Amino acid sequence: MITSVLVANRGEIACRVFRTCAELGIRTVAVYSDADEDALHARVADAAVRLPGASPAETYLRVDLIVKAALAAGADAVHPGYGFLSENAGFARAVADAGLTWIGPPPEAIEAMASKTRAKELMGIEPLKAVTDKDLPVLVKAAAGGGGRGMRVVRELAELDAQLAAAGAEALSAFGDGEVFVEPYIEGGRHVEVQVMADAHGTVWALGTRDCSLQRRHQKVIEEAPAPGLTPELEASLREMAVRAARATDYRGAGTVEFLVADGKAHFLEMNTRLQVEHPVTEAVFGVDLVALQLRVAEGEPLGAEAPVARGHSVEARLYAEDPAAGWAPQTGTLHRLSVPEAVRLDTGFTDGDPIGVHYDAMLAKVVAHAPTRAEALRKLAGALERAVVHGPVTNRELLVRSLRHPEFTAGGADTGFYDRHLAALTAPDPDPYAPLAAALADAHGRSRFGGWRNVASQPQVKCYRTEPDGTEREVRYRHTRDGLAADGVRVVRATPALVVLEVDGVVRKFDVAVHGERVYVNGAALTALPRLPEPVARQEPGSLLAPMPGTVVRLAEGLAEGVTVAAGQPLIWLEAMKMEHRITAPASGTLTALHAAPGRQVEVGALLAVVQEDQS
Repeated sequence: MITSVLVANRGEIACRVFRTCAELGIRTVAVYSDADEDALHARVADAAVRLPGASPAETYLRVDLIVKAALAAGADAVHPGYGFLSENAGFARAVADAGLTWIGPPPEAIEAMASKTRAKELMGIEPLKAVTDKDLPVLVKAAAGGGGRGMRVVRELAELDAQLAAAGAEALSAFGDGEVFVEPYIEGGRHVEVQVMADAHGTVWALGTRDCSLQRRHQKVIEEAPAPGLTPELEASLREMAVRAARATDYRGAGTVEFLVADGKAHFLEMNTRLQVEHPVTEAVFGVDLVALQLRVAEGEPLGAEAPVARGHSVEARLYAEDPAAGWAPQTGTLHRLSVPEAVRLDTGFTDGDPIGVHYDAMLAKVVAHAPTRAEALRKLAGALERAVVHGPVTNRELLVRSLRHPEFTAGGADTGFYDRHLAALTAPDPDPYAPLAAALADAHGRSRFGGWRNVASQPQVKCYRTEPDGTEREVRYRHTRDGLAADGVRVVRATPALVVLEVDGVVRKFDVAVHGERVYVNGAALTALPRLPEPVARQEPGSLLAPMPGTVVRLAEGLAEGVTVAAGQPLIWLEAMKMEHRITAPASGTLTALHAAPGRQVEVGALLAVVQEDQS
């Protein structure tokens, strides 16, 4: 039997696997990079081994270091999690060659299915060899890995070579494999997948369907099980194809077969030979622990002839440290507080006070709800997210709540273009007009009538707040009276540093207030108190290209140097942050007069990368 498991991963999935291991009495071992020295997964494991360095290439993608760590810590099995080396057949073989148990499918199955090009060949599908205008649009896709990395939609033939190079570079950085391929891009389709679980005794379970159509940058945002609105015939066909794919490779363990469903037909996409991020919705519906089943299969035990029966509906939302209104830009900083109502499941790799850095994925947590019906599950999850306490970097929490309540999504059958159509409405600012007043009253609590700055003590006190992340500024006024604090248009029922109660138009409203550094959080909304006098702003030369986020410069446009001519919109610099690649383009046609970016350089938000002097002719 397995007695000690090393998880060759980090963050949320490492903590998830550790939780099941602890319940089964199995000792746990973590590996951590220098950037993850104080990360939750390294703290909760029974033992932890350092991987020197910060980048994935130096740490979580090093087969030799991870196998060495497992042996040094006395582990007898290795769980790969998802991402990194989870679909690397060479890693699976190295684990087995070291005398350790591999908690995953056989290397031969990984080789057959983890490469999307070979998987399609196995399923009788040929990738596009020579792309013409008639084939457009097409999708450039990494052959290895997942999570939206190394994927590009190409609508103009002239862009194909550049997108092939960009996707290959991103895939190499993320998975250690730069192979990419091209396939037709089907618009208006739904991303539907089937969870399979197989043992070494010939049993293959198809544990229902999942719908993962709500995506940004080809990375899933909201997932649910079962997929809504499928005909019984289509659902049966999906399950049959998934089982056929598993049997074709003598599969063992957990895997997911993904399809694009359009016009009532299913198009095979790929098979992920690992546990998926969205596995909790299947666990909730079928009442199983997929990690426990993975361990059972790895120990050679049978699954049982009959798969469990599905009950109810489950929905998962991925909480990201990112600003959807700013091109999904990832955010960094300190996660001061994260909590959700107990009625939902929270899977996370963070605790209060943890830093959110630039090296890894921007996902803070997964929040999962289960209920007897889909409508009840959606309502339950939206309500839990709305009540969640998330103090720290900007997140997509409001987007998630609005998405779960959007009529197109609640009706079922939303496709992968959902955010392309609705992002502007889903991210439109809707600040609570009373939040700044609540912040000011909480700040004023306990002050004497003459405390703080003011022109005349008997006059209303004035404070100004900026709402984050939209930047809206609002001025509020309040007064110190003999009876306490007062403000026009409302009755101040109570005001303390942590709670303000206002009566507005006969309705009593409560405002929870928390202060972390310069930020004030009022019922979850982030505000920044502005100084009485504006601070001087550093002036930038016209045409300056500034880093929109902290990250690493991964490459420059070919031949880019001071003095070269550039065209408006031309990609010049590529930044990578939190598993996402971002292009910095020329703001106008002209001459590059300064270049401060270089591959490998770490930059902070607002750093000057280059200057383009616009052509005035």
